Amino acid sequence: MQETFPAKSCPTATPSASQSSIPLSILGEYTRTMIPINPTPIFPHAPRPIISIGAGGIVHDAHYPAYQKANFPVAGIYDRNGERARMMAEKFGVAQVYDTLHDAVTQAPANAIFDVAVPASELVALLPQLPNGRAVLIQKPLGETLEQARQICTICQEKELVAAVNFQLRWAPFVLAARNLIEQGVIGDLHDMEIRATVYTPWHLWPFLQAAPFAEIMYHSIHYIDLVRSFLGEPSGVYAKTTSHPSLPQMDGSRTTIIFDYGNLLRCNVETNHHHAYGLRHQESYIKWEGTTGAIKATMGLLMNYPNGEPDGFEYCQLHKGQEPSWTSVNIDGSWFPDAFMGSMGSLMAYVEGTTDRLPTRVADALQTMAVADAVCRSSRGGATVVDSDIKESPKH
Repeated sequence: MQETFPAKSCPTATPSASQSSIPLSILGEYTRTMIPINPTPIFPHAPRPIISIGAGGIVHDAHYPAYQKANFPVAGIYDRNGERARMMAEKFGVAQVYDTLHDAVTQAPANAIFDVAVPASELVALLPQLPNGRAVLIQKPLGETLEQARQICTICQEKELVAAVNFQLRWAPFVLAARNLIEQGVIGDLHDMEIRATVYTPWHLWPFLQAAPFAEIMYHSIHYIDLVRSFLGEPSGVYAKTTSHPSLPQMDGSRTTIIFDYGNLLRCNVETNHHHAYGLRHQESYIKWEGTTGAIKATMGLLMNYPNGEPDGFEYCQLHKGQEPSWTSVNIDGSWFPDAFMGSMGSLMAYVEGTTDRLPTRVADALQTMAVADAVCRSSRGGATVVDSDIKESPKH
């Protein structure tokens, strides 16, 4: 069965940035019932101007396309590479290019949101230069270590910054659709969550990562760690191992396995392999949720055939007494890039203007994600439980 999940318009965004409740048809035991589903978070009524600090690839590929799609105005841009900043300004219609960081933070409009997209190692030095009491969206991760994350949180508290971290996978359209169905009880009680990425990632596009500690965990799998927390809460612990690859031995981990401990009835794991260089046939990239009465599977097409990507997918299954399980495919507009970036910036704008009292990825919550990521790194460093080798062969009979 194939269902179409169209998008509708909202006051501050283009059609794919919907706030409306949209019917999603599912197959009931004997009749079709309509389940309302909301594919995006709340957007601000009056978007604020954005001042970009950093103009790298993620800003080009995701931030600015998302802001254009959502009609979020970018008022100015600064990057230490002035030529890069001018190119971005010309391509995306940004009126002001600042020559220095000082100019960007002192000349920014009083109601501007600072969109900070710099390497995590630079955040501790950069954030104190922002004006007190302002709103800032910080590109993930929140520093490269838990200690840096704690420093950043302290800086934000001392400067009274309204700060959130850009863990934008939470706002990918397929994630929002899954969350809404789960919250409505469509698949019953959630007892299993699995994330798998068997893909080929061109790491040469991000040279700075090859010197970063626990690079894959802190810059990629951290998205999944944050997503797991948003659905399942805080794990009691983790078991993990990250490994490098013979083709890129200098990078500190590019394949990771994480098992989350949520007790004896809830299973959750993340499995990533970024070196599947054998074509698309056996590449995989998905999130799967299983419940007591159904399941959901979302395909993250972006990660396959990167950077071109493959189509996303969204399917769900409901169990009905006396019927064979069947899956329904749903067409959902938008994808992780760039649509999820509308949600991360939009939620901060909405919080600042008072449209909502929730800021899901506030720095305090992001610190918890960093604490789990730190536990993952420590688990990997600590090594496996040693197998007892003092085993005597049983006598033959």
